[in-house]
Amino acid sequence: MVDSPEPINPSQHSAICGVTAAGGTIAASHQPNYIPWLGYFFKVALVDKFVFVDTVAYSCGSFTNRNSIKTPNGPAWLTIPVLKSGRTGQLIMEVQTDNIQPWVRRHVMALQSNYGKAPYFKEIFALLEPHYGAVDGSTNSLAEFNIGLIRAIAAYLGIDTQWIRASELGVAGAKTDLVASICTAVGADTYVAGMGAKAYMESDKLENAGVALAYSSFSQTRYPQLSGEFVSNLSIVDVLMNCGARGTRRLLGIESDPV
Repeated sequence: MVDSPEPINPSQHSAICGVTAAGGTIAASHQPNYIPWLGYFFKVALVDKFVFVDTVAYSCGSFTNRNSIKTPNGPAWLTIPVLKSGRTGQLIMEVQTDNIQPWVRRHVMALQSNYGKAPYFKEIFALLEPHYGAVDGSTNSLAEFNIGLIRAIAAYLGIDTQWIRASELGVAGAKTDLVASICTAVGADTYVAGMGAKAYMESDKLENAGVALAYSSFSQTRYPQLSGEFVSNLSIVDVLMNCGARGTRRLLGIESDPV
């Protein structure tokens, strides 16, 4: 049976990273990555509106088309092949998966062989497999596939946020300018950034746009894993397979341990 946790209230969860929007709207954004790590969903759970940034250039070797799982031999990449020939500079929303290569079968088999003995394998495989099964034809939109998986996992965890795509907003700019444009477009008073954004984020630009800046305070906590020594920062699939909905919510800080 699939756990059906109560939806998360962003205004309550926001206290985890010190976000105070004073009754306003909290937003975050990120590229639509492939089965992202747990910290991605922590940020999603913090906000009222989450924007998939599909209007920036696709970067080969990024987490947009790959992520890692745990095997008996250590972490291993699951990579979705994409069409690149003659497509230099393509935006994420333009990227097409190369379905001539049997990547769907390989990824499904990798999940089965490496997590078949995990406590929540049947439940999580039933959640993910229909998305792989829906891939057909010679190509599919990478962004569409990733977004479908992200939204399904968030729903499974009881994360209730408004999903928006940057391509729907008519926003422009790069880095902080793009963030400011996104916040203006969605009416956000507070923006939650990942810690990595500290290297480039210009808080004065957001302040001038009337947006308060906060950073996600997420750090990976150890949890039970298969196959030897603990490996951090894998795809959320590893967490889900080993911990299920309730355990994953605890790791996100959105569900208390039973008394």
